[in-house]
Amino acid sequence: MLEAGPDSPPRPSSSSTARLPRKGRIRAVSSELSAPWRPLRRMSREETEKLPQVLARIGASHGITDLACKLRVYDDWAPEYDQDVAALKYRAPGLAVDCLSRAFRGPPHGALILDVACGTGLVGVELQARGFLQVQGVDGSPEMLKQAQARGLYHRLSLCTLGQEPLPNPEGTFDAVIMVGALSEGQVPCSAIPELLRVTKPGGLVCLTTRSNPSNLPYKKALEATLDSLEQAGEWERLVAQPVERWELATSEQETGLGASDGFISGIIYLYRKQERAQGEGGRPSVQAPVDH
Repeated sequence: MLEAGPDSPPRPSSSSTARLPRKGRIRAVSSELSAPWRPLRRMSREETEKLPQVLARIGASHGITDLACKLRVYDDWAPEYDQDVAALKYRAPGLAVDCLSRAFRGPPHGALILDVACGTGLVGVELQARGFLQVQGVDGSPEMLKQAQARGLYHRLSLCTLGQEPLPNPEGTFDAVIMVGALSEGQVPCSAIPELLRVTKPGGLVCLTTRSNPSNLPYKKALEATLDSLEQAGEWERLVAQPVERWELATSEQETGLGASDGFISGIIYLYRKQERAQGEGGRPSVQAPVDH
């Protein structure tokens, strides 16, 4: 459900290539898959005044590793969630959907999309803006689902705690599955990633995000090991691994880490295509130049 960054950053350079800890040589992905640069709006006075309270709330959420406790936090947070993440300049939903839509084959309006950990529906808003109209959502928080339902964008919304139960869909249902902001400690476990693949059609897309702040690095390492193992097994092929420098505002100085930019933490977007058929060897890894230098 969560993750965002300063006004009018310079356009990303296509000349640099970031690297993930993988075996073999990593090549740059085609520039046509890169997310478009967007200027970031300035905070309103009200957002600026509320920022310390927002940072405290988000920081406390990041520190909760028990899933049941975290879901209760999200239930309580649901009415203020959208305005709080706006104060963080939260733009991960837009960046992730841009990445997905640029790789999508065919017209979007008839494609069946699953928004996993949909929260209040911020990803659904971005999907509709790009022509994806057949969207379903799942989330573990009933109150978050109420907020999503109020938007009127989802054809179906289901209560599901991924990692504790399977998704309520048959195998090979969706043209694309997207999960933004839920891959961190105390939310969706890495062990649930194959379930996303299960409900994706052969040749379909899976788009994922996670944070790269210091406290999330152990989870990110485990996540990438899971993603890599599925690729080596021939289950999917990586299309994009796109680092983003200004992901969301850091909740503390400790969270900025080395190389942080103007008080923001970094994150990353992954995009995979499910194999049409099982392969004897892994797919071809690729990585994208960072956004927001």
